[in-house]
Amino acid sequence: MAERSPVLRYCDIDHEEIAALLAQFQLEIRVIEIDEDIPGSYWGDEEAGLIGKQLYLRPDTPLHSILHESCHYICMDNARREKLHTDAKSDNDEENAVCYLQILLAEKLSLINRDRLFEDMDSWGYSFRLGSTKAWFQQDADEARNWLLHFELIDEQFRPQFRLR
Repeated sequence: MAERSPVLRYCDIDHEEIAALLAQFQLEIRVIEIDEDIPGSYWGDEEAGLIGKQLYLRPDTPLHSILHESCHYICMDNARREKLHTDAKSDNDEENAVCYLQILLAEKLSLINRDRLFEDMDSWGYSFRLGSTKAWFQQDADEARNWLLHFELIDEQFRPQFRLR
């Protein structure tokens, strides 16, 4: 397996800042020990997990994973949110909206910017038809933006509205 580029991880960021950001969406962070399996993790390894409104992670969990799983919680409807355990059960349109929103939320954190998240997502293996996260975000994300606008999760200036679907 090819070695992955370094990505920002929970241990690299301001824990209070990310907790405060996610608390605006009623998400609660639960940090577990580095050698434990992450409850509710769809992909396993160091990827974040969701069970109800609890976001599980370890110090080595990538920031992009924390944001991605959080955005699943934000973008799903109440019926799915109430039964949430591991699998967000999203469709392709919602998945793209999740990717778009995680980029917008990353900009609310002091230690990351859009370009860094693009790099982290690309190095981790996110796949977009234009070849990179940045190209997708800038040139091919109209449907994702429209989905988020439709559910009023962003405003007309594409700013997060800090509400749940």
